Amino acid sequence: MSTATIETVTKMLESLPDSVQNQAMEHLREYLADITDELRWDESFARTADRLAEVASQARQQFLDGKTEPFDFDKL
Repeated sequence: MSTATIETVTKMLESLPDSVQNQAMEHLREYLADITDELRWDESFARTADRLAEVASQARQQFLDGKTEPFDFDKL
């Protein structure tokens, strides 16, 4: 984030009453935590996408070869 953007957000927050600033900051913390989690997921998926496609292809082939059976939820 650029310095100008941070300064703009800071000025916007400073114009609010303290109690509202605190609420806004809590929402911002939660939002940034969500974005961070999404970025981690995206990075993890990107690292494993090829392997996931390979395993999916193997599973599909096993199904086509008749080597699979329906999942029985009652056995859980």
